[in-house]
Amino acid sequence: MINPLIYFLLFLKAALFSTGGLSNLPMLRQDLLGYGWANEGDFGRALAIGQVSPGPNGLWVISLGYLTYGVPGAVMALVALTIPPGLVLVISATYSRIEHQRWVPGFRDGISLAVVAVLFSVVWSILGPSAGDWRAWVIAASAFALGVTKRVNLLLILALAGVAGYFLYR
Repeated sequence: MINPLIYFLLFLKAALFSTGGLSNLPMLRQDLLGYGWANEGDFGRALAIGQVSPGPNGLWVISLGYLTYGVPGAVMALVALTIPPGLVLVISATYSRIEHQRWVPGFRDGISLAVVAVLFSVVWSILGPSAGDWRAWVIAASAFALGVTKRVNLLLILALAGVAGYFLYR
């Protein structure tokens, strides 16, 4: 038996944490198969319907909602898909009204600094086990230096760090 609230929240989670198109497929697949509310055939049919239907690729989710829970499922999937862009529109309209207030740049700078602090805490947690190892610091400092120049592609930096890690830690 499908719990409508959890069903809706699964679709909303997938819509909030994806970038559109088929990017919500893995999350929905894991959740709906995990609850036993869908099967592989439902995903195949929904994707096929989404591909032959006009419009954006992300609308396959509405077909999935219909195939797994009927008309209520399709409605819940549609509403869940429209909430994130609606939030963006509300935030954008609100920001355009207040962007000229004196306190907004300071607020924005404070949030930016908080993001930097969170990034540093993530870096520290990743480096945690190897924080005392000079090789980790060499790789991290080199990657940072290459990244700051903005002349080296991020993928190349990651590849170089992987190669350096391979040779330094063998």
